[in-house]
Amino acid sequence: MDGLVDVVRKAEELYNRYRAPEAVARVLKIDGDRVVVQFTGSFHYTCGLYDWLEDMKYVLEDLGVEAHMERAEEAGDGTWVAIYRVRQRTRARGSSGG
Repeated sequence: MDGLVDVVRKAEELYNRYRAPEAVARVLKIDGDRVVVQFTGSFHYTCGLYDWLEDMKYVLEDLGVEAHMERAEEAGDGTWVAIYRVRQRTRARGSSGG
């Protein structure tokens, strides 16, 4: 599970590198196969609000984690919290790994 924690933290870093200050992600909790992420910033004033939240899914997938956003809720003052279900991909048997 530590490997998943490391990947989620890396996803948080990458998300913020390319999207802050309009959207800033902060991982609040990693609980089994669920990751809770808080989003702050001016993104909530734009159309395509859910695109900003869905982007975390794609960052995770680029890092080898299957992800699905289960739900997202406004937490007040333009802050949103999204819950993702995640699963680290395993390499196929016999894979050289690169």
